[in-house]
Amino acid sequence: MTSPAGLPPTGGGSGERQRLKLLAVTACPTGIAHTYMAAEKLSQAAERLGVDIKVETQGSIGAENVLTDNDVRTADGVIIAADKDVDLSRFAGKRVVTVGVAEGIHHPERLIEQVRTAPVHGGGGSGTSTSSSTNSGGSGGGKERSVGYKALMNGVSYMIPFVVVGGLLIAISLSLGGHTDPSGGLVIPKDSFWMDVNNIGVIGFQLMVPILSGYIAYAIGDRPALVPGMVGGWIANTGSLYDSEAGAGFIGAIVTGFLAGYLVLWIKKVEVPKFVRPIMPIIVIPIVATTALGLFFIYVIGEPISWVFEHLTDWLGGMTGTSAVLLGAILGLMIAFDMGGPVNKTAFLFGAGLIATGNQEVMGMCAAAIPVMPLGQGLATLIRKRLYTEQERETGLASLFMGLFGISEGAIPFAAARPAQVIPANMLGGAVAGALAGLAGVEDAVPHGGPIVAVLGAVSGVPMFFVAVVIGTVVTALTTVALVDVSERRRKGQPMVDGLAPQPELALAGVSAGAGVGAGSDGLGTGGGTATAHAPAQRTDSVPASAGSAADASPDTTADRSADASTDASAGTSDDDEVLSGYLTARTVKVRLDSGDKEAAIREMAGLLAATGKVTDVEELVAAALRREEQGTTGLGEEIAIPHAKTDAVTAPVVGFARSAEGVEWGSLDGTKAKLVFMISVPEAAAGDEHLRILALLSRKLMDTGFRERLMTAPDEAAVLDVLREIR
Repeated sequence: MTSPAGLPPTGGGSGERQRLKLLAVTACPTGIAHTYMAAEKLSQAAERLGVDIKVETQGSIGAENVLTDNDVRTADGVIIAADKDVDLSRFAGKRVVTVGVAEGIHHPERLIEQVRTAPVHGGGGSGTSTSSSTNSGGSGGGKERSVGYKALMNGVSYMIPFVVVGGLLIAISLSLGGHTDPSGGLVIPKDSFWMDVNNIGVIGFQLMVPILSGYIAYAIGDRPALVPGMVGGWIANTGSLYDSEAGAGFIGAIVTGFLAGYLVLWIKKVEVPKFVRPIMPIIVIPIVATTALGLFFIYVIGEPISWVFEHLTDWLGGMTGTSAVLLGAILGLMIAFDMGGPVNKTAFLFGAGLIATGNQEVMGMCAAAIPVMPLGQGLATLIRKRLYTEQERETGLASLFMGLFGISEGAIPFAAARPAQVIPANMLGGAVAGALAGLAGVEDAVPHGGPIVAVLGAVSGVPMFFVAVVIGTVVTALTTVALVDVSERRRKGQPMVDGLAPQPELALAGVSAGAGVGAGSDGLGTGGGTATAHAPAQRTDSVPASAGSAADASPDTTADRSADASTDASAGTSDDDEVLSGYLTARTVKVRLDSGDKEAAIREMAGLLAATGKVTDVEELVAAALRREEQGTTGLGEEIAIPHAKTDAVTAPVVGFARSAEGVEWGSLDGTKAKLVFMISVPEAAAGDEHLRILALLSRKLMDTGFRERLMTAPDEAAVLDVLREIR
């Protein structure tokens, strides 16, 4: 290997010509490809520059190639290429460059150069969002996410399981064990089995708000901020502590989360005697921050919330004689605004209180608006799947279910993640539903909302009730999709390698498949690759590469592997004509693609896959792949395309490869025609980490220029298979 190209070590060793030793961490919120492509690009760049580098990849399945304490101790610098929060506390005292994962893919050499003069991380925070070394070193898609964005998404990701578990348990207990009662809404008999199930769900909901607040704070201020964040969130959600009939809900939790995080950061900067420092993070900071934040919320923030609650109730009382349409629209706006907060509770309790006076129309307006938010947000995840992560799409299904039972909190994860887009959409849909219910004179005899009350006979004017709910839901969904789409177009202004907050990668089109945004929607970025049609399994967060994967590959070593692969092939093993765990075989390789346009090429590739006998409906496979193309091109640039489909038109996972000498116009952002095309399809029910592992290995290997060149020059199908066997 060559000596360092003018990159002297910044620490961690001695010696006149000692090689620079770097560490790196790559991570993206939901994908496979970005994480591993960035790792591979950094490894290749380090090899060219004569620099030693070890890259840790992080994903939902776990971290791979984990950096040890000894690695950190001897390292000269650290590169963080991530679009999610990464713990920086272990890199205290090291030079740290923090950028988005796209920067690791497109400018790895630049990052290695920057390490020499990067700021030294002081260990004052846990995540990339708190580091003083947030040197993006570039523009466009490589810029690091903002502090607020990362902290908010961290809180939302931890909150979602509590919303889903709590909401579904409440919904199940109400549907199977509840009955209507004019004095108490949907009532579950006490001491019954279903009451116990309901109570468990209620606990989940009670924890939801503190969890959101606590993990927002944690992302900003590290572990010392967790307790003040959670306690602050509990106080925000407990209105009785500050003389309010309703807590501040998830909006209050967002406020307390940020306040706790930044308060802890401020306290950390206070100089204290050395003998006090060991107890600062475990005793002093949590106690001081928790006490200060709690008292501040009770005496300063809580008072205005109580005032708002009281005066909104009086104001609504003065509107009972006005237009039913206007009153319904206002109640719908209030119901949808904060979903469990003081404004929502004011409207709900106002309607519930009038039931006893014989006025059931006001509750009818509220009942129509209550399910619109969760139903609308769930529908939005189905209408435009490419705008949502896999986790958000799963949450969307749960949200739909909760909406049917009048549990508006099902929409909170979406509102917390994108308040500027989701809350206005919710309010518009709620206002429409409330106004239509008021216009039609819908009545509700119980203090509850959603389709469940109509099914159980508590609503009069049932047809118009459902009309109001459906129209409000559609308005919410369409408005949400439009606002989120506009926000993303405004954000990206460059290839969608960053994607949405955080964006799905290697997503599959089909009956229930999600797709990514724009050309880089598959998590494979716009800067490198081959055209690959693929259909990964259900989770697409991040996949571990197998031991000895392409992370350590170089143009030199890959040539050796090619030779080894040829030797293995000649040995006559039983897997000679099978690659990628048998998903790609000699029957699904074609050296010359005859088609001249994208649709014809996809049709030709589908026919190639059909030769395996695993395709039951070629036309449906083609249609599914074309639907995916409508959501964003799978042309990745650098003469690569990856069309893919998740559809029951195939009975088992299957992968095909074809090569076009002239190239096929695929709409790649770099303007190149696709000459290397991988097509991957899996059944709807396909699951398991094996598919994800293969996709991770493939995406990394495609970053190897020598590998792509060998694919282009392989003379026949057997030679192509020999090259593809390098993927291990």
